[in-house]
Amino acid sequence: MSAAAVNEPATGPLAGLRVLELAQIMAGPSCGALLADLGAEVIKVEKMPGGDDTRRYAEPSVNGESAAFMMMNRNKRGIALDLKTEAGRQVLRTLVERADVLTENYRKGALDRLGLGFAALQAINPALIYCSISGYGRTGPSADKGGFDLIAQGVSGLMSITGEPGGPPVKVGSPVTDMNAGMLAALGIVSAYVHRLKTGRGQFVDTSLMEAGIHQTAWQAAIFFATGVSPGPGGSAHVLAAPYQAFPTQDGWINIGGANQANWERIARLVGAPELIADARFADNSARMRNRDELARLLGAHLRERPTATWLRALDEAGIPAGPIQTIGQMAVDPQTRARDMVVALDHPVAGRTQALGVPVKFSATPGNIRRPAPTFGQHTREVLLEHGFSEAEIVALAEGGAVALG
Repeated sequence: MSAAAVNEPATGPLAGLRVLELAQIMAGPSCGALLADLGAEVIKVEKMPGGDDTRRYAEPSVNGESAAFMMMNRNKRGIALDLKTEAGRQVLRTLVERADVLTENYRKGALDRLGLGFAALQAINPALIYCSISGYGRTGPSADKGGFDLIAQGVSGLMSITGEPGGPPVKVGSPVTDMNAGMLAALGIVSAYVHRLKTGRGQFVDTSLMEAGIHQTAWQAAIFFATGVSPGPGGSAHVLAAPYQAFPTQDGWINIGGANQANWERIARLVGAPELIADARFADNSARMRNRDELARLLGAHLRERPTATWLRALDEAGIPAGPIQTIGQMAVDPQTRARDMVVALDHPVAGRTQALGVPVKFSATPGNIRRPAPTFGQHTREVLLEHGFSEAEIVALAEGGAVALG
């Protein structure tokens, strides 16, 4: 596990990009965290009172600091503004003058009513990239609705294809529409930045949890568009290839990927069932898909004869894609996880030594880095305002007037 050096310089390809994050919970903050990991300077602007609602996800906590908040907000500096006050809004406008990007996930129209919508802020800074992440997008009949990952997973069709056949609707275990929306937003921001480098103009970037969920249904949508039939859940099995799913072993479960003919034949020989290769029911992928349940039953009977570790060694030696089904704890200590620096240590001013996930994209010339823990509430308000030309007396007056909070 690598340890981050607090306040070390940003080294990623986005070093120098200045981002104001007016987003909370997960989708927006995950976008900001990814940009920060890749070198951007992200200033998290938290509401007053209380800050990001994730701060109140109190279990689990470390010395009173929300573990969820710390995970989503590492690598950022944090300030606290009351945007319901004119003084707080004016502080934000001053920050916008020097910003490259602003992200937000407020309800539609909320920031416009405060005079902080795209048109108003672009008038201050024509180069500003303004990214909105919402439940359903900023246009269309559902644009006014709020959004949550669970709801988006249902609306997008994801819950209709997740779980075991015949079972109740099941949510994907991770908040996949939140996280995917954050990644799509980050891609949109970087794309808009490329456009700005060519033209000097910013623009409005708009994505949503619903679209992030729809984006995840590609294989199933392809089936529907081709056949008019909506696929249902298939458990761990692949919707287009077999055998490609989780199988029981003597002491657990194992994932095996036989996504092409050569791998299928290797699997059949390895488990001691070479006769299945010539069986007409399994002759090619189309036949195997028609008889997938029977194929899984036959293979499972053989795989139950040996423990997972034995099968993994044999499958690896045969060049067959396979892997264990690990817990989060097992993943965190997996040698490959550690070799890729996907777990890092951070020293938080309140929580102490904590762990976070690492940078998921590697660069040969401009590697990203984890360089600071999540901020405490208002921790960097004074520091950021001083950098933007406010005097100490002005900062004190803003705090006494309730427009900002000082950490």
